[in-house]
Formats: sequence, C-alpha cells, structure tokens
Amino acid sequence: MLKGKKIVLGITGSIAAYKACLIIRGLVKAGAEVQVVITPAGKEFITPITLSALTQKPVISDFFSQRDGTWHSHVALGLWADAMLIAPCTASTLGKMANGIADNMLITTYLSMKAPVFVAPAMDLDMYQHPTTQQNMERLKGFGNQIIEPASGFLASGLEGKGRMEEPEKIVAYLDMFFEKKDLQGRRIMITAGPTYEKIDPVRFIGNYSSGKMGFALAEECARRGAEVTLIAGPVAMNTGLPNVHRMNVESCQEMYDAATSVFPQQDAAILCAAVADFRPEHVADQKIKREGQTMDIHMVPNPDIAVELGRMKREGQVLVGFALETNDEEANAQHKLYKKNLDFIVLNSLKNKGTCFRSDDNQISMISRTGQQDYERKPKNEVASDIIDQLARLL
Repeated sequence: MLKGKKIVLGITGSIAAYKACLIIRGLVKAGAEVQVVITPAGKEFITPITLSALTQKPVISDFFSQRDGTWHSHVALGLWADAMLIAPCTASTLGKMANGIADNMLITTYLSMKAPVFVAPAMDLDMYQHPTTQQNMERLKGFGNQIIEPASGFLASGLEGKGRMEEPEKIVAYLDMFFEKKDLQGRRIMITAGPTYEKIDPVRFIGNYSSGKMGFALAEECARRGAEVTLIAGPVAMNTGLPNVHRMNVESCQEMYDAATSVFPQQDAAILCAAVADFRPEHVADQKIKREGQTMDIHMVPNPDIAVELGRMKREGQVLVGFALETNDEEANAQHKLYKKNLDFIVLNSLKNKGTCFRSDDNQISMISRTGQQDYERKPKNEVASDIIDQLARLL
C-alpha cells in the first residue's frame, strides 16, 4: 500500500544511520517516493551522495542550498508528504522534537509536518532508560507520533533490544501496514497456527509437518487491515514483527486448548489454522525410554477438540473459521466438520495438490460455507490469506 506514497525520511547522527539505505531501498521497492532530510551530525555517518543515489533526489540538510538566496521550504515538505519517518532518531533529536527546539532543517520540517510522523529511536540502553528520554518519548506519543521499537524479548527485565533501532524491513512493513486498507479496524481476532507436539518422554514427541506459514500469513494480513490479533502459535521457527500481533507460545494440544478457550470470549472472530494432534500418549515417561525388544507400544488417548469447544462457546456475532486438511473425500469431510463444529466457513486444502500445504510457500484452497463453495487457484500463502480474510471481513 506504499505505492505512490510520498515519504520524508529524517536521518540523524546515529551509528545506525547506514541502515537508512535499507529503509530507502524497501520504500522505493514498494513504490514510494522518498525525500531525505538529514541533520549535520547524520552526514558524519553516511554521505548525502549515497542517499541521493538511492532516492534519485537531492538530499536536504541545510536551509539554504546556494549562496544565491534559494532555500529549502520545510513548510512545502510538510504539505508534500503522506508520512514522515525519522530513522534512526537519536536521544538528542527526540528531545528537540518533544520540546520544539527548531535548530536544524529536520526539526523545522517535523514542526511543519501535516502528515503522520513515525519515529524509530536508536541509542544505547542507558540513554534509552534515562527518565528524560522516556519522558520525551511519552510527550511525542501524546502529540500523536508513533514510536517504532523492537518487540520486547524474553529477558526477565523486558529490556532486550530496547534502544536498538528496529530492523529496516520491519519499519517498512510498519508503514505499509499504516496505509493498508483498514476494514478490520477495531476488531479482535484470534488465530491458531503451527503444529502441536505431544510428548512421549523428555526427548521424543509425536507431531506433524506444519511450518506455521499459513497461520502467520493470516495473522499478518489481519494486522495490516487494522485488527488486534492474538496469535496462539505451536512450536515453529517463525516471527512476525507487527505491533498489533500478540503472540502466545504453546506446545501441546492441551496448552493450545487452554489458551484458545481463555482468549476466545473476548474476540470478534477466531481462525483455527493450527494442525492440532487428535491424540496424545496416555502416559509420558519421566526418563528417556531405552530400546528394549523389537517393538514399543504407545497407548493413545483423544485430545480435546478445540474447534468443537469454541463452536459450543460461540456467541451471537462471533465468527468462527476452521481448516480441513484432507487426503480423501475432501468435500464431504469438510462439510461434516462445518456443521459438527458450528463453523461459519471452513477452508479446505488437500495433500493431493502437490507442492501445497505443509512446509510449502503455496496453497490451493476451497472455502465452504452453509450457502456454497468457492474454489481458488494455487497461490502464495500470503495471497491465500488475503482471500480468506476478505471472506471473514464480509461476515464481521
């Protein structure tokens, strides 16, 4: 959604200034027009020639470009832009922005900006934690600016990554999401994704080949369209950096069941995309099972059915979407699940379609509801996600 958008990119005197090249490349690739405004300190870290080559525009740094009286109009830039992004933004520039200290071209442009402003801070942790910096960031948020920061890590302090500038591709994705159509604005959507692992002993489990790609594509599509997403993810090596995707990590079906049933009552919709194990070992060994004899018998018991329980819990106005991965009698099995589990529609995919489903970047689906069926051609999973969410949005 960045195609044709006009972006003013402010660059300040940070060691992360070199990453501005990657931001420019991402914006230009998405179809945006980029005008760089750089502080004098920023030019110590990256040359205007490099930036100009990437944007195909002269870089603006000083108020006066020549000694003949011509000057750069910060007011014109404020009217021209669809958005202003300051990345990297130092603690010094944060302070100037928060307090209206207009001593360079970047700050005067910011103060004249009519478009939304996005700020990606970049500084060491001590500077980031200082009360002055925190106060300045809160003031900027109060002025309507959006602060783009890395998501917190898993350290007890919650400070992992703080102060570091967010990665360029995620900054571009954040802006892209801002301009995306917002037909799900204000909606709360829960999505399950990935496999579940059912333990046999401390080192072995029963699982499946799900990579989580389809579920994560759905989460990102919903987030780009304005929804607050709760993503309940099984054990997968995937991440999403969008700020309105709140991830809950689980391992077993029981953990996913507990998470889903606790979250679902607060949601407007749920999409059950995870490949959940139907059975689990009745007993899990405390120690690694040693090889004895030629066979090993594992007695399996049923796992709780997440879709059935959510279908029972579903209140009027909620939408529940299921997935069916079948190998035979695909449509009949999907229709049975649709009614048994009280789904609004079900997404059918088949292992007969080679190169789709597990571990693939593509999928080929049919969407089945109580009123009919629509078949789709094979597409990348992010495009499939868009088709599914189009259908969901029509029901909300």
